[in-house]
Amino acid sequence: MNIAAGLLPVFFALAVGFVAGKTGLIDSKHVDGFNTLVMKIALPIALFTILAGADRADVLDHSAMAGVVLLVMGLTYVVTFLLQRRAYGQSAAAASIQALTVAFPNTAAIGLPIADAVLGRTGGLAVAISLAVGSITLSPVTIVIVERAARASAAATPTGRVSIPSAIGRALRSPVVIAPIVGLVWSLIGIPLPTLLDQTLTEVGGLTAGLALVLTGLVLSGQNLKPTGNVVVSTLLGDLARPLLAILAVKLFGLGGPMAEEIVLLMAVPSGFFGVLLALSHGISPRLAGPTLFYSTLLSIGTLSAVIVLLPVL
Repeated sequence: MNIAAGLLPVFFALAVGFVAGKTGLIDSKHVDGFNTLVMKIALPIALFTILAGADRADVLDHSAMAGVVLLVMGLTYVVTFLLQRRAYGQSAAAASIQALTVAFPNTAAIGLPIADAVLGRTGGLAVAISLAVGSITLSPVTIVIVERAARASAAATPTGRVSIPSAIGRALRSPVVIAPIVGLVWSLIGIPLPTLLDQTLTEVGGLTAGLALVLTGLVLSGQNLKPTGNVVVSTLLGDLARPLLAILAVKLFGLGGPMAEEIVLLMAVPSGFFGVLLALSHGISPRLAGPTLFYSTLLSIGTLSAVIVLLPVL
C-alpha cells in the first residue's frame, strides 16, 4: 500500500510533463519560466517553511542524518566527477553537471511526495534537510566549476586565473541556498513560525513537488535519450551505488530506526534535475544529464519499490 501511495502520484505527474512536452502542448525547449518558478520561488519557500516551522529538537536530532547524507552525496559526486574526467574525457563543466545529476537525488520532486506516504511525521523535515545539504554544498561547487570554465573559455585564459571568490559569491546568493540556511537558523533560534505566515507561504511552497515533477517530465521530453555506456554507468551509480553506500554508512555509524529509514529511502531516490536545469541555465546541452535522469527515473520504479519493502529491516 505504501509503495503504490508513494510512487503512483509521482510517476503520473512525471508522465503529464513528458506527454505535454512530446505533444507540443508545452514547449520543452524553453523552460526558463518553469525553472525560475521552481528553483527560485517555490522550492526556496518550501525549504524555508519546512525548516523554520520544524521543532528545534527535531532539527537537532537530524544533525546526524545531515552528516551521513553529505558523506553519501559527496562521495558519489567525487567518484562521478573523476569517472567523467578520466574515463570518459568530459570537460570539467560537463563532468560537474553529470556529478551533480547523479549525486543529488531528485528529492524536491520525488522525495517530498514519497516521504509523506512512507516516512510519516518527520518525512518532510528529512527531505528539507537533504535538499538543504545538497543545495548548500553540491550546487555551489558545481556552479563555481561551470562558471570558471565559462569565464576561462570566454577570456581565453587558463582556468586558474579565473576569480574563484566571485563565482562562489554568486553561487551562495542563490535563493535555493539562502532559504534553507535562514530556515535552519530560524528553527535553531526557537522563533515560532506565525500561523498566518506559514499558511501564506505554504500556498506557494506547496506547489513545489507537483511543479518539479511536471518540470522534470517536461525537460526529459526534449532530451536525446540514447542509452550510451556512460549513461548506463551513471544510472547505476545513482540508483544502486548511492543507496548501497547509504546502507553501508548507516550500518557503519550505528544508526537505526526512523533516521536510518529516512537516509536510505532519500538516497535511493533517482538522479535529480538540478544538473539538467543548471546546464540549461548556462547554455550547456545536458546530453548526458538528460538521459541519465530519464533512465534513472525508470529504473527507480524497481529500486525504490525494493528499498521501501526493505526499510523495516534496517
